[in-house]
Amino acid sequence: MIYTIIDSPVGGILIAEGADGVAHIDFQDGDDPLTPDPNWVRVERLPSGAERQLEAYFRGERRHFELPLAPQGTPFQQQVWHALEGIPFGKTVSYLELAQRLGNRDAVRAVAAANSRNPLPIVIPCHRVIGSDGSLTGFAGGIHLKAELLALETRGSNPLGL
Repeated sequence: MIYTIIDSPVGGILIAEGADGVAHIDFQDGDDPLTPDPNWVRVERLPSGAERQLEAYFRGERRHFELPLAPQGTPFQQQVWHALEGIPFGKTVSYLELAQRLGNRDAVRAVAAANSRNPLPIVIPCHRVIGSDGSLTGFAGGIHLKAELLALETRGSNPLGL
């Protein structure tokens, strides 16, 4: 696995990539930052260009990512993460709506748990999932970061004062 850490308007972001694609995106200023495995190799640039695409996202120049993705998870988590990819830029859905899209409205808590374990935030847009009452709930980088990402997507370019 190779990785890099980029500076962003929301702090350092670690991006790790293996032979199959991008496996981790982690907010280094979050509550529980990912520590790179000692066997990982730090590089300046990733073959996928993930760091350049994320930088363009933060500049308001990218709405979709074109990256090979390799998130590791259970089949149910993979199903939820795939459903997250269908949430349009700048839009939100509730955990209940996401569970309904997956065919089981009673799976709201399981959907929320899978959402919270998304190893590729931003690229797989878990920040676009909110409470049924419109409240911002749970996010690995913290609620303030979730709010900033949603604001970036709804305000257009240069929303974070870059």
